[in-house]
Amino acid sequence: MKLATLNDGARDGQLAVVARDLKTAHIADGIAPTLQAALDDWAFIAPQLEALYAELNAGRARRPFDFDPVRCMAPLPRAFQRADGSAYVNHVELVRRARGADMPASFWEEPLIYQGGSDDLLGPMDDIVLAHEEWGIDFASEVAVVTGDVPMGATPDEALRQLRLVMLANDVSLRNLIPPELAKGFGFLQSKPATAFSPVAVTPDELGDAWRDGKVHLPLRLTWNGRLVGQPDAGTDMVFHFAQLVAHLCKTRNVRAGAIVGSGTVSNRDASRGYSCIAEQRSLETIETGEAVTAYMRFGDTIRIEMLDEKGKSIFGAIEQTVKKLER
Repeated sequence: MKLATLNDGARDGQLAVVARDLKTAHIADGIAPTLQAALDDWAFIAPQLEALYAELNAGRARRPFDFDPVRCMAPLPRAFQRADGSAYVNHVELVRRARGADMPASFWEEPLIYQGGSDDLLGPMDDIVLAHEEWGIDFASEVAVVTGDVPMGATPDEALRQLRLVMLANDVSLRNLIPPELAKGFGFLQSKPATAFSPVAVTPDELGDAWRDGKVHLPLRLTWNGRLVGQPDAGTDMVFHFAQLVAHLCKTRNVRAGAIVGSGTVSNRDASRGYSCIAEQRSLETIETGEAVTAYMRFGDTIRIEMLDEKGKSIFGAIEQTVKKLER
């Protein structure tokens, strides 16, 4: 099924079920007021949402309305936890090689994950609002999952059974703030502003054969200022699948229902697939010519991130954002 959160003026929005073709929706407040409420009691709530989803797709729902992504908040407008991995090790390898840094063997053996902000998550069409272009504004397209309760010490197989939803993300990065932050030895903070998410989150079964081995085996499409710049396959070159990422997160803690875990920038070794973030393109330019020529985003730039099924239909809806200057 497909779920969305509509902006009703409340912090956590209003849960809606969205038709498979993304054309109609139905408020689900008679079942659960918010997505977090549904996740908290998934075994009881999910079958009821599935029944409404079936009625909506069959044209039998009582009060359907036209689905408008402009009304969408992030599926989870705020989450108890958001962790972001770097499952596509090719991305890390390129960025490190461009600056002459060694690639530790452990990066291929154990996932890299950082703790991100989760109190302010953006809807699919919310602007990217920042104070300075000089910070090096970059998009980064990702796939993310939302978990159920996963106990400490869970194996990847156990974690796999607790992956409730899948969605897309734009993990905006401020590349020129990253080096001084990491040099302090304490990780990302200011260099990782609010992340945006797709209009809908879907249950893994909605992806059909494209969901296997804890991965989504479909390409992403990235359009920057109207120009296609990347269509990397999310199932290719993903060294650590989602169940492994969640199990790694659970090594020393319980992970609770509603935790968001991102894949990290989707990256393929095949450079002809384009790029998911500007930093990767600049790294390739540096490796090949000794100089990065592609500039980071400017105020007024737009980014669109979407994933299509094998029939060319949008699965999650599109993330469409414009970079705007902070005005106070």
